[in-house]
Amino acid sequence: MKRAIDKLEPFQRAISKAHLASAGVSLDALDNKPLIAVCNSWNEVCPGHEPLRQLAEEVKKGVREAGGEPIEFNTIAMCDGIAQGHLGMRYCLPHREIIADSVEAMVVGEGIFDGMVMLTACDKITPAMLQAAARINIPTIIVTSGPSVPEIAPSDSKKLRSKFLSGEITERELIEGTLKYYSGPGICPFLGTANTMNALAEALGMMLSGSSLIPSNTSFRRFAARNSGNEIMRLIKEGITPRKIITKEAIYNAIVLLTALGGSLNALLHLPALAAELGIELSWDEFAKVSSKTPLLCAIVPNGNQTVVDLHRAGGVPSVMRELKSLLNLDTITVDGKTIGEIISEAKEGDRNVIRAFDNPIQEADGIQILYGNLAPKGALVKTSAVPENQREFTGISIVFNSEEECHKAYKEGRIKSGHIVVVRYEGPKGGPGMRELHRVTEILKKIPNTAIITDGRFSGASGGLSVGYICPEAIEGGPIALVENGDTIKIDLKKGIIELKVSKEELELRKAKWNPIIKECGKGVLKRYSKEAGSALEGAILKV
Repeated sequence: MKRAIDKLEPFQRAISKAHLASAGVSLDALDNKPLIAVCNSWNEVCPGHEPLRQLAEEVKKGVREAGGEPIEFNTIAMCDGIAQGHLGMRYCLPHREIIADSVEAMVVGEGIFDGMVMLTACDKITPAMLQAAARINIPTIIVTSGPSVPEIAPSDSKKLRSKFLSGEITERELIEGTLKYYSGPGICPFLGTANTMNALAEALGMMLSGSSLIPSNTSFRRFAARNSGNEIMRLIKEGITPRKIITKEAIYNAIVLLTALGGSLNALLHLPALAAELGIELSWDEFAKVSSKTPLLCAIVPNGNQTVVDLHRAGGVPSVMRELKSLLNLDTITVDGKTIGEIISEAKEGDRNVIRAFDNPIQEADGIQILYGNLAPKGALVKTSAVPENQREFTGISIVFNSEEECHKAYKEGRIKSGHIVVVRYEGPKGGPGMRELHRVTEILKKIPNTAIITDGRFSGASGGLSVGYICPEAIEGGPIALVENGDTIKIDLKKGIIELKVSKEELELRKAKWNPIIKECGKGVLKRYSKEAGSALEGAILKV
């Protein structure tokens, strides 16, 4: 094969080699070895990313063993858990685009790399890496850090948070107790966006089979990183690029897995964004079609009281996909050099305490739903698998807030009551700007029985209860959510798939005539650009080109 660096004009090739040699790359490697970008999102802020420095060294060992030369660089990675509940969450979704752009700038800009191994872990970073892989389209493998291993059950962690909110324990007691759940560096052990997107990366074929949920800081996690370094060299020899792997059929497989796991609704932002990179159309209605025929097979928190570590020990993604064989495209290829069909034919039957059989599911179908109605004419999303049965039909009285902060203030003042449907608007991609997660709001509402929340913002994969989000159009674009007033009646019916504002069409037209959008101050930097360029949640909230 002709290496990327050999395609440079002779004088520039020589100067490029001189620069690389001055950074420590051996002259022999520069003369005859494929150069592999080790794209690392390591940092000391995000616990899911702290292990990636060590794993990068394992990747490099694997690359060298297989005859390549690894060259590492870094990109950024925010922790959504730290950004929750304040204005920092505005940056989390926009930073997905920053990461994808930064990887493109390094790899395409330098023009020397023959393949990539991308080290990632958490919520927006794995989607960003997938977007970059699809955009750049050189042989690529995704490696993740894996979840931390909890010492207590998810329900115990929830009790700790509830006790703190009730004033029963101190801040220090909450921290020390929580460290028994987040026991060390690694991804949070619930089925949030991080573990959801890593499992989907495996289903897409971009990660070694069975590796997405291997616990952090284990020998098997290190072996997976090293093997990925080996396998990238095979992909280069065979000319297997992301666009050959991430096909429409592979994306369909990922949606089937998403529904069977009851994964994060944020996947309905990230998979359309990935599809857009590939020129593939992917609507929310396609998710709904898959969800309507795919059973929920796992009760991983927030859908139950098990963790992704339990899921890994039960057989992991291959064993779940084994149960879904009748729904999957079995001929899609993977970075393993096998088809999905071959992988699941080798998978063991999962532990039935964790992975239910296809014909004995937790829920027959519709674990993820798209709701429509006069309040969400283009759609809204709800994770039905995390909604208690007695809340799936709910009519309440609206209490309206134009920001997350207003909602928190009302909670502290005791203004949110049983029977309320909390409306938090101007938190969409443009209106936020940045489309904040309102996970902290869903946590505090658990303290108030018989309540629900609707928003044009979004939710963490860990959120539960009757939480309807991603409402389109968003408030700043004049969507009906902008016209809701305190005291309006709202009906949510998951069985019928509707969300309705019980206000006459004539009254809504009068309100619309008086309406003026609320424009939030966001400075002159990232958020200002994002507010101008971001598309709707329907389109993955990607930047308009």
